[in-house]
Amino acid sequence: MPSLNSSQREALLAELSGLKRFCFSLTGSQADADDLLQATVEKVLEKGMPEDAHPAKWAYRVCKNAWIDELRSREVRQRYPEQAEEPESSPSAEQVAGRERQVSAVGAALEQLADEQRLALTLVAVEGKTYAEAAEILEVPVGTIMSRIARARKQLATTISLAEDD
Repeated sequence: MPSLNSSQREALLAELSGLKRFCFSLTGSQADADDLLQATVEKVLEKGMPEDAHPAKWAYRVCKNAWIDELRSREVRQRYPEQAEEPESSPSAEQVAGRERQVSAVGAALEQLADEQRLALTLVAVEGKTYAEAAEILEVPVGTIMSRIARARKQLATTISLAEDD
């Protein structure tokens, strides 16, 4: 996509106050709204928009998607908190070895996936892309992405459970 032309840039600037209110309505927090507005404007300026796109509608869509991405990443951080604090005790050599075996098993299982399944799963599960974004990147319908990911997850579960049984 090309960068913003002057009329798109002017339309974006004219829409900033409304976009800021929209950010606040999404987040419920002034600090989060400011961060979301900044992220939205950065994305629009960095990635541009199609020539035929309505600047305000495009900016609101980018904003909504950025907020969804933020909510997803917050959910992941809450579900899997990093060990930022000092651990009470160091993991045992057995625990470390067990984790290394798990990582190795997952890596091996990923390598066994068909290329199109591995790409779809990586875009969504690792890179955090939406199904629609992954579909656009891989130039396939969203339903195809959903199907590939479902098959990939099933295959991973089977492969990893077989590895654990050994």
